[in-house]
Amino acid sequence: MSTAQTQDGPAVALSGLRVAFGKTQVVDGVDLTVERGQALALIGESGSGKSVTLRAILRLFSAGRSKIEGKILAAGQDVLALDKKALANFRGGDVSMIFQEPLLAFDPVYTVGRQITEAIHRHEKISPADARARALALFERVRIPSPERRLDNYPHEMSGGMRQRAMIALALACRPQVLLADEPTTALDATVQIQVLLLLRELQRDLGLSIVIVTHDLGAAVEVADRIAVMYAGKIVETGTARQVVRNPHHPYTIGLLRSRAEGAMDKGSRLQTIPGSPPDLANRPPGCPFAPRCFLAEDRCRMEMPPEAEIAPGHRAACWFTDEASAAYRAGPQPVAVEMA
Repeated sequence: MSTAQTQDGPAVALSGLRVAFGKTQVVDGVDLTVERGQALALIGESGSGKSVTLRAILRLFSAGRSKIEGKILAAGQDVLALDKKALANFRGGDVSMIFQEPLLAFDPVYTVGRQITEAIHRHEKISPADARARALALFERVRIPSPERRLDNYPHEMSGGMRQRAMIALALACRPQVLLADEPTTALDATVQIQVLLLLRELQRDLGLSIVIVTHDLGAAVEVADRIAVMYAGKIVETGTARQVVRNPHHPYTIGLLRSRAEGAMDKGSRLQTIPGSPPDLANRPPGCPFAPRCFLAEDRCRMEMPPEAEIAPGHRAACWFTDEASAAYRAGPQPVAVEMA
């Protein structure tokens, strides 16, 4: 049986979330909260568990091939307690998702407009004319040129940026409370990327949406998010406001991500800083802190014992034995990051 929906509490709350595929623990004890009307960016390298976390909120994984443990509250509902019918209503109605590649997310044999109106009909009892009118209004809202004509386009007839805007329109079609965005600017050129990010931020503020955006780009995270959560090897290693995480990082992994950005005050011709090594094999997870083999501060304790989260400041936490040393090293070292804060 599904639980009753309520407007009280946060938009999304994950507590002790674990997702495993077979014996491989991909998400390992994630605790995250997104307040209503807030945008949170989940950042990290490929394979860190970001997209798996996002898809777990909608229970998109086959129950026979995955195991989800912990607590997932979203849009006032206990997601893991929803039955099949309630889950179908929840997806797209209460919580919607912008997928990474809209060309694959849209059905190629139907027009984009038809797919949006069908989504509206699935969740609401309105006339075809009213559903098309809403789809048209959404196309106008996301600034698709010639919106009436574009409603009758097939996905392949649109450019990448236009398809991404159409995907945003589809995600908003049933007026969700929470919007999940999985790498929404992948494969778009830089100009279109910033347009899409600014559009998401505008929609979030105008519609009061709560957004969780997955990205590996700190610049994108700062553009759209109020808060940032840094993820590594299935664990959250640092969380805080965008300003706290970017201006005053306290985890060596966050520092590595910041220093590996090409933008900033680096001398011309200087070598781009990188994080040495590779992410761990999650099927053979090492003991202790998973970042220890790549960390410039690691000691024997780090390799044997997982550090607890330490509170740096109100709302700012990091899971490292050496948060003060990491912060001092960041301030003392080269500063190749120049991120404009809103």
